[in-house]
Amino acid sequence: MLDTTIARTVLDHALSLGADFADLFVERQQRQNLSTLLDKVENVQSGLEFGIGVRLVFGNKVLYGYTNQASADVLRDVVSKLAAKDRRDPVNTAIAFDYRVPTNHHPARAPLSADAALQAKIDFLRQADLAARQGGDQISRTMGFLLQREQQIEIFNSEGLHTADTRNYCRVGITAVAMDGDLQATGSENIGGLVGWELHQQDDPARLGDEARRQALVNLGAKPCPSGHMPVVIGNGFGGVIFHEACGHLLETTAVAKKASVFHDQMGEMIAHPAVSAVDDGTIDNAWGSINIDDEGMETQHTQLIKEGRLTGFLVDRVGSQQTGFARTGSGRRESYRYAPASRMRNTFIEAGNDHFDDMIASMDKGIYAARMGGGSVQPGTGEFNFAVTEGYYVENGKIQYPVKSATLISTGPKVLKEISMVGSDLALACGMCGSVSGAVPTTVGQPALKVNNILVGGNA
Repeated sequence: MLDTTIARTVLDHALSLGADFADLFVERQQRQNLSTLLDKVENVQSGLEFGIGVRLVFGNKVLYGYTNQASADVLRDVVSKLAAKDRRDPVNTAIAFDYRVPTNHHPARAPLSADAALQAKIDFLRQADLAARQGGDQISRTMGFLLQREQQIEIFNSEGLHTADTRNYCRVGITAVAMDGDLQATGSENIGGLVGWELHQQDDPARLGDEARRQALVNLGAKPCPSGHMPVVIGNGFGGVIFHEACGHLLETTAVAKKASVFHDQMGEMIAHPAVSAVDDGTIDNAWGSINIDDEGMETQHTQLIKEGRLTGFLVDRVGSQQTGFARTGSGRRESYRYAPASRMRNTFIEAGNDHFDDMIASMDKGIYAARMGGGSVQPGTGEFNFAVTEGYYVENGKIQYPVKSATLISTGPKVLKEISMVGSDLALACGMCGSVSGAVPTTVGQPALKVNNILVGGNA
């Protein structure tokens, strides 16, 4: 996408101004977004975007700018303006690029650039809508979405790296709204991956609609949730959002390097119950949060974060490695060329254990089964969180009694890690978008069902 002669000229110019390191992130991105209301198409959007990000590093100082133009003069001017206050003696390095082609572990059979399947996508969402509204008139409406994008990237740096990759993302889902008089409740289901439109072959639209309807109707008939400290079983899949938000961000060198994480000085120490092991794995074939290379050009990897309760790893980008001394993990990510990369999660999850779900429920005298989790708020640095339970049940005498509504889970990441005592074998992953200093990136959360011995439950009973 960018002529190598231009890239070399721009990076040579950066070194001539005394930069210790410089890189260029070239991006061409094609997008398509589709939304439906009931069985009607509400919106179709598509677009194409191109840009180049320019990063300079002077010691521990990072300077960043970007442009939509690929000319040598414009890019040299960006470099000159970034370095205006930090110019030093030239670094005498003759850059010779070594082009590396990453292995593509995530091929797409139906990429957006070759796509002509708009009607098929509309039909998929209509089938999900039809399934959601079957079986009664309490489902008042549905909202469907489908997004697909193709991101081509090319990276050059002052150490001679030249590499490129193409990423194909696709995600589809539906939300159902149930009504009973003045009462309203929702349910939703979605799938996604680092794939093309062949995603539709991985699941049945009727199942998505059925699941969205089921959740909505369960929530419509739910009773107020009791509150107080109690044991909670958190369901598999998206239940892992608590670990992601309340613990995962504390393991990124974005926080560790600034000592803004409570874990910054606890490497090798027991930070969780021995039943807990957790990883961040960017190598899972076609998973939503996977990548072949990160946005600094390094091949991604499997990173063990916690092993049997002991902290074993951080998520480390180039600048984070420079600041902390920990080896890079292929975790430098960004939303687009408009952002400098930072250490970010990929597919982050608590690993499967050996406990059984029925035994977890049976072990509770009075507690909550949080079958599905929603969004929440987290305090950076401490991991204090407040997360909504989107599908929950009251448990008494070791048996699930009835669904509850308006439940929230309140604790801190470091505290909840030590309260986990049972970890199931039913590991599942779920798609999400993670926002941080380098924008919003696709990430996967996940876990098996697990039991938290004691956590504060907020409710309105």
